[in-house]
Amino acid sequence: MGGVFETLKGGGGAAIALDEIEISILRSLAVQLLELIGPGDPEPAADADPLAVLFAASDGPTEPPSDPALARLFPDAYGGPGAGPKEDPEELRARSSEFRRFTENDLRSRKREDALAVVRSLDGLTPAGDGAAVLELTGPLPLRWLGALNDLRLTLAARLDITEDDESEVLFRLPDEDPRKPMVMAYLWLGGLQETLIETL
Repeated sequence: MGGVFETLKGGGGAAIALDEIEISILRSLAVQLLELIGPGDPEPAADADPLAVLFAASDGPTEPPSDPALARLFPDAYGGPGAGPKEDPEELRARSSEFRRFTENDLRSRKREDALAVVRSLDGLTPAGDGAAVLELTGPLPLRWLGALNDLRLTLAARLDITEDDESEVLFRLPDEDPRKPMVMAYLWLGGLQETLIETL
């Protein structure tokens, strides 16, 4: 096993060997993702009205994020203006705002939990004498990792201005002196991790 996810012996999970540098990069990226997503909502007071808490929790933002990376992580539900020639842009905007209001807080919480699961998994690793540690993901962890890897790739794609139409071959041909090269290599590496994790599931 080296650098890719494989099915755990006996099934029921995935495993990957990571060296200290890979652990450090993954942890750093996950922490940056947590910072981008932002802190969670404060816990309600013990004597708070449960009905008021329920409605407050569903009252999220109504406008899309201005940061391109956050806009990729939390896109408009209805595609926004220009989604369809027969659609009224104002109607689409109103429906997207209402959908965002009731779903974005929960989506942020899930993405935060996924990134935290990655950080905690990596914090428990200690590389052996050969410089590698085997990470074993069982239970809900493989899906948590899959969600976090997807979010990390979306974030890097936004920072690199990569669209679905871009060919990865172009990214491979960037000269070493290009300042985007490290981020591109991380983007491609995360793609490989994501692909092999999907295959194990």
